[in-house]
Amino acid sequence: MSDTPVLEARGLVKKYGSVTAINGADFALHAGEVLAVIGDNGAGKSSLIKALAGAVIPDSGQILMNGAPVSFKNTRDARAAGIETVYQDLAVVSALDIASNLYLGREVRRKGLAGRVFRRLDMPVMRRDAAQHLADLKIGIKSVNQAVETLSGGQRQGVAVARAAAFGRGVIIMDEPTAALGVRESGQVIDLIRSIRDRGIPVVLISHDMPHVFEVADRIHIHRLGKRAGVVDPKKRSMSEVVALMTGAEEPTDEERAAR
Repeated sequence: MSDTPVLEARGLVKKYGSVTAINGADFALHAGEVLAVIGDNGAGKSSLIKALAGAVIPDSGQILMNGAPVSFKNTRDARAAGIETVYQDLAVVSALDIASNLYLGREVRRKGLAGRVFRRLDMPVMRRDAAQHLADLKIGIKSVNQAVETLSGGQRQGVAVARAAAFGRGVIIMDEPTAALGVRESGQVIDLIRSIRDRGIPVVLISHDMPHVFEVADRIHIHRLGKRAGVVDPKKRSMSEVVALMTGAEEPTDEERAAR
């Protein structure tokens, strides 16, 4: 594991009036890992992730990518830096086909006057590349011409993940990706997360599902009271111990608190 994190936060603070959502939070995601972020409701983990994704601008603190400071004014800035986020609502358009959803907001236009003047899309290229992205992640969908509304919940999640993997050069953040899925489809999403990691893209996984966290995470970031309480190794801690750390019933070791 590289000593320099791919994505890092130091001392982030975000206040909404008298409410402090992020209270001097630190964060570090390393190359080639799945880092789970867990915390009780109201712990501030969503605000932290939104800051890392460009959806929230911190009042103070620093965000770095590969050791270099970055400043995200919006999600477009974060995407330009290679950070893609898959939110719970997936942000897919049900009436559009899979290829169109994969390239939503990044449509490929035809060459020449047809693209420049008449702004016509190059659907053959988009369909070909979309099929390849799905195949790379072993997502079993028969045709990229299908409307997303014809897909199962797990397949829709797969489309959103494939879109993130296609354009996320640096980091992919996944917010509760299995929350609304059954056992079989949840297993497929866990396999997708592994596939992304195996392709060399680190993944941030926000989840309340502890069995899934322990199944796929290389490390677990525990967020409590607006900041990082510690980072634990799921191979060295039991599920009940991690829940105790998350709720404050147990304190992390000095090593876990320092996130070493």
